[in-house]
Amino acid sequence: MSQSAIFDGLLTYLFFIPLLTFHEWAHAWVAWKCGDDTAYSQGRVTLNPVAHMELIGTVVLPLVGIYLSLTNSVLAGFIIGWGRPVPVNIDNLRSPRRDDTLVALAGPAINFVLAFALLALVKVGIMAEVAMLKEIGYRMALLSMFLCCFNLLPIPPLDGSHVLKNAIGMSHETYWRLCQFGFIAVILALNFVPIVREALEFATYGSLALMASVFGLH
Repeated sequence: MSQSAIFDGLLTYLFFIPLLTFHEWAHAWVAWKCGDDTAYSQGRVTLNPVAHMELIGTVVLPLVGIYLSLTNSVLAGFIIGWGRPVPVNIDNLRSPRRDDTLVALAGPAINFVLAFALLALVKVGIMAEVAMLKEIGYRMALLSMFLCCFNLLPIPPLDGSHVLKNAIGMSHETYWRLCQFGFIAVILALNFVPIVREALEFATYGSLALMASVFGLH
């Protein structure tokens, strides 16, 4: 394992932290604006990364995953990182199903916006002939778009599953029972259902390509 590969992996992790922070902040902020101050009272409406991190999901597992990917381990695909879940009291929301959907979509939406803004940074890097700006902007844009698309998968407890739950009128009790096995389902889907992985890749790169075309990037 070369030093450059290790540096590249750590750089990816450093890109992951602010993108995850914005994602969780967006959930907390929209929940607050929709009437639930649970996350706000716990200090989650902040862009301080520490407020949204947890030891296992945000530090240990992502770094283990990066290490395994650098060693080409088959276990790398089984490692998934996450931020500290934003607490939302459905009963406090003014319109529970509508607002729960808005809260769920807030995270992926901010990642979409960030990806667009980062591609603008890539354009600036090209115009200013600053290769590092171009490289960092594109890599962060790709990672942000991946977080957007990944979280929209309709598998509990990912954000897309909240949208599906509210669209079909599933009870909150049934949904939370499904969430108990959610991350196992996510791992199985990503590793053993090729169409899920292919759809995620297509959505990520396809969306990024469309956004890049706005700035004349190829």
